[in-house]
Amino acid sequence: MAPANDPTGRGSTRTAVVWSGLEPVLRAGSCDVLDIGGGTGGFAVRVGALGHRVTVVDPSPDALAALDRRAREHDVAVTGRQGDLSSLLDVVDPDSADVVLCHGVLEVVDDPAAALATLARVVRPGGVLSLLAAQRHAAVVARAMAGHFQQALAMLDPTTRPGAVPPTGRTGRRYSHDELTALVVDAGFVVDTVHAVRVFTDLVPGSLLDLEPGASAALVELEQAVAARPEYLPLATQLHLLAHR
Repeated sequence: MAPANDPTGRGSTRTAVVWSGLEPVLRAGSCDVLDIGGGTGGFAVRVGALGHRVTVVDPSPDALAALDRRAREHDVAVTGRQGDLSSLLDVVDPDSADVVLCHGVLEVVDDPAAALATLARVVRPGGVLSLLAAQRHAAVVARAMAGHFQQALAMLDPTTRPGAVPPTGRTGRRYSHDELTALVVDAGFVVDTVHAVRVFTDLVPGSLLDLEPGASAALVELEQAVAARPEYLPLATQLHLLAHR
């Protein structure tokens, strides 16, 4: 299995910043990790390979079956349970996780505030929430660059209170830095870091990464270099937030 900072391939350019943020948490010692919406185990199996006890909760039985196959292929023990954030406390106990991964899920829940309140009940005191969510400002730029100007205009300013961002189409909600941090703080977490994820990766042609020697490694280095710079947060496709309870 590739290490967390393996700079090869487009996949690593999409996940390198997230793994860099998580690595100090995961290297601190063996812990109970809950992966909400972990699907086929792209993150979960890699976390389990570090010696952690990992549980994936996902609504798709097909994804959980793929997770089981992936875990067996890598000789890693990962537990899969069918469910979602709305029914999370039916399948896991309160105060049962040292680390909760919630990556790409907050965009599609009906009530983000309620979802984060549920996660706060699952994370043990002192435990860590790793939250990865789509960032709205970059989505506005992407829509405009694709010629979808009315969609871009509609995404500029949410009309509801801060933190309650309305759905924006089939891909769900998008959040600004302030909206995301406000939701997390209101749920009872203390925000530790927020990193920009995929500032450049989605703008770089895949053919360049495939054909240009060293391009992927150089792109990973660039993404890492800007991840902690606040001026790049509005340009990021995603925001990665780490918080503790």
